Amino acid sequence: MQFLLESPKSHKFKGLQSLIFISASISIIYLIVSSVLVPNSNSKLLHFSVSLQDISSPTSLDHIVFGIASNNISWPQRKHYVRLWWKPNRMRGCVFLNSNTTLLDQDDTDYFLPPMCISGDTSKFRYTYRGGLRSAIRVARVVSETVALNYTNVRWFVFGDDDTVFFPENLVKVLSKYDHNLWYYIGSNSESYTQNKFFSFEMAYGGGGFAISYPLAKVLAKNFDSCMDRYPYLYGSDGRISSCLAELGVSLTKEPGFHQLDMRGNIFGLLAAHPLAPLVSLHHLDIMDPIFPNMTSKKALEHLYEAANYDPHRIVQQTVCFDRWFSWTVSVSWGYAVQVYGRHVPLPYMLRAEKTFKPFKKGNYLNYYFNLDVRDDRENQCRRPAVFFMDQVFSEGGKMQSDNSNGIQSIYRKLRPDNCTRDLGSPHKLEEIRVFSQKYSLGLEQLAAPRRQCCDILPSTGGKLMEIAIRECGEEEMTYLHS
Repeated sequence: MQFLLESPKSHKFKGLQSLIFISASISIIYLIVSSVLVPNSNSKLLHFSVSLQDISSPTSLDHIVFGIASNNISWPQRKHYVRLWWKPNRMRGCVFLNSNTTLLDQDDTDYFLPPMCISGDTSKFRYTYRGGLRSAIRVARVVSETVALNYTNVRWFVFGDDDTVFFPENLVKVLSKYDHNLWYYIGSNSESYTQNKFFSFEMAYGGGGFAISYPLAKVLAKNFDSCMDRYPYLYGSDGRISSCLAELGVSLTKEPGFHQLDMRGNIFGLLAAHPLAPLVSLHHLDIMDPIFPNMTSKKALEHLYEAANYDPHRIVQQTVCFDRWFSWTVSVSWGYAVQVYGRHVPLPYMLRAEKTFKPFKKGNYLNYYFNLDVRDDRENQCRRPAVFFMDQVFSEGGKMQSDNSNGIQSIYRKLRPDNCTRDLGSPHKLEEIRVFSQKYSLGLEQLAAPRRQCCDILPSTGGKLMEIAIRECGEEEMTYLHS
């Protein structure tokens, strides 16, 4: 029998292995003992349990439950808003009404709407805000009543009004940034400075929609009725919800893609220079001008969704480039509008929203202040940019399905006449703009550290046509007018 003799070097290697094994064992024992001995609390910092399912599957629409606040009077007039974004085979949730009379008016198209639920009795709750509406209590309890539906495999509860329109793919993408096992309250405040000053800067405004992670929603629902008893003097539902979340120690995580839209008139300026974030929601569209000229408000919104269905992550994302030959400045709000200035305009100026909209309320001069980076533009008509609105979107393969090809072409045309000079150096001579892009797929890294994309004016541009290509920027590329 032959024996292999071990060298001194081999002894040293075994000793090192033993040391590593002992250290690793001590670390594992420490973690196990710590997780057992640390008191179990509701703090999101001590939440260690992550199931295999959570690890293996990304957040999707299947993990979201919606609670939509409505009433018997407004629902028949506003349900077309919900029909735009509701996906009956993939979404779960309920529209909450104050009584069951509307159930008698259902028709065949209601298959494309959420099921209806009847809110519980709120007569036992006090409401002392003078001039306010008691319905705020019923609307606030949509949170606890949605949780009480007891759906399974839920990661997020999302709430909105019957005139809130969501962009579902972007909602999912934004929520995927966050660990649903932790306590999160996600939304945005108002665009109106006075609304925030009067109510709160740290409250998610319900019309813009907001999301609450599953574990936080369960705890909130359990304590919600008793908490509301402490706030009879508050005006609205969203104030009650944020106050009860504050009692649990949770503050608002702000996402700029949720839009309360406490403003009136023309919101072109906001949509043409949207923040560098996915568009998640819009609200109050029934008191706004139609977002596309020469259309009804309903048709205009449907038109925007046509583009969003092709490339939801890119919708109204702004890209700016410069034409070296004419010194033009071009701003593309994808799927919505293209602006062409007949001169060089600094990039930071282009990224500010033009104040095309009006205050939500008149009177106080503070109403004219907005929680947005805005700019006034009082230039005469022909110094203003030529504006081209989205006409159609299609895949470059020619089929009207965005999934067939990653290449997408969008066409923009001038819809408002002007009497400006159309000489060779004027953008007002243009009649059509074509934008070429690839379907935008946002990864978690891009969501965590967003970067605006770049664009090029293609050499084929000439006469009455301009062609633009949107692309990822180079690693160190900067956007400015090259001399």
